[in-house]
Parts: sequence; C-alpha cells; structure tokens
Amino acid sequence: MSGGTAAADFAALLGELKERSGLSYGVLAKRLHMSTSTLHRYCNGDAVPTDYGPVERFARLCKASPGELVELHRRWVLADAGRVRKGSGSSEATSPEVNPEVIPEVSPEVTCPEVASPEVASSEVASLEGSVRRRPRRALLAGVAAAVVLGGVGLAVAVPSGGTGDEGRRGAVAVSGGGGQEGTGPAASVSPSAGSSSPGGDKTKGKEKDKDRKDRGEGAVSATPSSASPGSGSGSGSGTGTGSGAGSDDRPGRDTAPASAPLTVDTEPHAWESPCSQRYLIDLPPGRVGPPPPEQDAPGWVAATGAVPSGEQFLKLTVQGKGQQTVVVKGLTVRMAGKRAPLAWNDYAMGYPGVGCGGGVPTRFFTVALDAARPGVVPEAGHANFPFKVSESDPEVYYIRADASAYDVRWYLELRWSSGDRSGTLAVDDHGRPFRTSGNNGRPAYEFPLGGEKWVEEGTTE
Repeated sequence: MSGGTAAADFAALLGELKERSGLSYGVLAKRLHMSTSTLHRYCNGDAVPTDYGPVERFARLCKASPGELVELHRRWVLADAGRVRKGSGSSEATSPEVNPEVIPEVSPEVTCPEVASPEVASSEVASLEGSVRRRPRRALLAGVAAAVVLGGVGLAVAVPSGGTGDEGRRGAVAVSGGGGQEGTGPAASVSPSAGSSSPGGDKTKGKEKDKDRKDRGEGAVSATPSSASPGSGSGSGSGTGTGSGAGSDDRPGRDTAPASAPLTVDTEPHAWESPCSQRYLIDLPPGRVGPPPPEQDAPGWVAATGAVPSGEQFLKLTVQGKGQQTVVVKGLTVRMAGKRAPLAWNDYAMGYPGVGCGGGVPTRFFTVALDAARPGVVPEAGHANFPFKVSESDPEVYYIRADASAYDVRWYLELRWSSGDRSGTLAVDDHGRPFRTSGNNGRPAYEFPLGGEKWVEEGTTE
C-alpha cells in the first residue's frame, strides 16, 4: 500500500468518526488542545499526526468502538510509515554512490614504496596502469593489504606510552562513553587521567587528580552534572538529596544528588485533566470494582484496586524554591524504566456518560509520547517552553499529559536546575516508584451510569 493511499484511508476513518459524533471541528479541537486548522488537516488527509496519543483521544471523544480503535491504530501505523518514507526519499536519492573504478586507480600508488629509483618507478607504474585494468581483483587485494598495514601503524601510535594497563582501560572507557546518549550512567563522569590522555604523561599527577576528584565528591555538586545523576531524596522529586528512596532498583547506575538542592518538587501522579478523559486499567471484573471516585480520592482508589492509568496519565508538578534566591528550572528529561506489551486488563472510564466535562487549559502544559523510541517533554501548541524561574515566594506548576497506546511503560522524569554557580538534577516519580502508563487498545471498556449501581459496557448507556 502506498503512503498516499494509507494516509487517505486513515483520514477517511477520522472523518467518519467525526461526522458520526455530531461534534464540530472547533469543539473537538478545544477538547484535544489543538488548533482547528490542524484537526481539519488530519481529517482531510493533508497531514498525519506524528504521535498516536491525539488520535486515540479523538477517537474516544467520538465514541469509537474497541474494534474501530484497533483499526484506527492500524491505519495510523501505515500512514505514519508512509509519511516517514516520503520524508526520507529526497535524502536517499541524493546519497553518494561508490565508483568501483576508484579502487584500481589508487592501487599503483600503494606499491610505490617498493620502487628502487625514480626511473624504475615511472616504468613500473606505467606497466601497472595497463595491468590494473586487466586484473582489478589483484589491485583490490593489494589496496586492502596496504590498508591493514596502515591500520596496524595507527593502532600502535594510539597506544599511550606512559600509562599502565589500568590507566589504559580507564582512558578507553572515557573515549567510548563520550559519544553515548545523555544519561548513560557513569561513562558521562569518567575521564582519562593525565597519564592515559597523552604519551609520556606523569602517572603520579593523574592519580593525584583522581584523588582530588574523590575528595571533592565529584558528582554530588557540579557545574555540569551528569544527566544520569538525579537529585531526588525519596525519588518523588522532593529534593532532599539522600538518593536512597524506594524504587531506586528500577533505575540502576544513578549517583547521589546534592543534599542541599535549593528547590522541591511536589508530584500528583493522579491529577485529572477532566473526568471524561481519565481512564484506568484494572485486573478485576466489573462486579468487584467500586464506582468512579472524585479526583481528590483517586490515589486511594488506585492503590486499593491496583489500577494503572489507561491510555494517558496526567501529572501535576509543583516546583518551589527553598529560599529567596532564584532557581532556574532548565528542563525535564524522560527516562524509561521498562517497556512491555500493554496490560490485558479491563478498561474503566471515570467520567459519567452524558455528563459534560470542561476546564481551562493550564499555563504550563506539556505532552510526552511514551510510545516513541526517545520520548521527550514537549510544550503544548501555544505554550512556553523551559527554562523557567522559581523561588520560595514564586512557585511554578507544570501539567504533563503522557500518552501510551502500544506499550505498558514504566518511566520517570529528571528535572534539571541551576542556581548561581551550582546545578544538578532531581528525579520526579511516583513517591519512589516509576510512573506506570499502559495502552488500552482492544481492551473491554466499561462506564458507570450516573445514579447507577454497577459498571456497564461502554456505549450502552442511553
């Protein structure tokens, strides 16, 4: 199936759901927190969403059935793949190609060191030019042999002359870690000593530098901390800096954070954007699940039922300084603690059928696409992005909507901060445990009628 056909099929199903819902583009766009023109382009096939989260919310607002949700996700995958292929087509068309004739032309120069005199060189090169075209395989082998010799010379030059075996290993780790991803762990804080970074270096000087770094407790307070060194006391973003909270086993390789972090983060993992959009997966039949709770009672209800946010999770983070000094909140980074197939549990909606939902759009509003290969914290359209400033008298509140449809995801955040000549990170999670959000495609869905006594299949309430 071509990319254009897949996009058209995807848009056709979106348009069918929209028409059946009876809702206007303006109403749907407002509830989805996107512009009307963007939604119109999706339904017309002029654009394909890069994330599935908004598509799923659109489908649920339009009362899509479980079968339609599965089909919509299938069509989006095909349309998105076509969009990616279309975007990469131009770059592939202009990629350079290797000319096989180049290798034979270089080979006469490779054999020149064996020539005894300029006269012999000119005669042998001339003969080689004629033989190369007749025997390209022999010339190619000669070129490969020369490359192997040169590679061996380069390897010998790269070996530090003044370092011991241990120092050599330490230097190798530092070099290989330098090109890794942000937050890959100790590699970000390991650096070669003087003895391993330059030939003939002083080993004693390198060891003294290592000792100085240990005495200073490098990694606890640093102007450029490793992103894999969050500074959460309990793991909930409280910023106490002990680094020994529960759930630390889920995030190996983390260093201790500064004990005097100048800010705190209060996390509400079960805030609701609106009851209409909030859903939970529970491994219990409807007869054993109580009625939907109000938002303020959601944490206790979730703990009692073992519920996991379904499709999306809405976080509320309150960031506040500890004193009058201004602290710059530089950004939030998503860290993955686990990713597996979505939970095969029942899906329960918190909104009562037929009861309208509404509410204002938060000032600091961000989204996270957990299904992505590298999820990031992205500001909602029209909203400001980091950095922000906080103090004791001027806190900030950040709202984050995290979407998942294809996986059961365990994740947490790292908040990067700086104040004066100090900087660090705080881990933000569910009170010592990673957040957990699972996709719900194709799961049995239930709703609780207003004034009713039990859960019923979603869409059956009149």
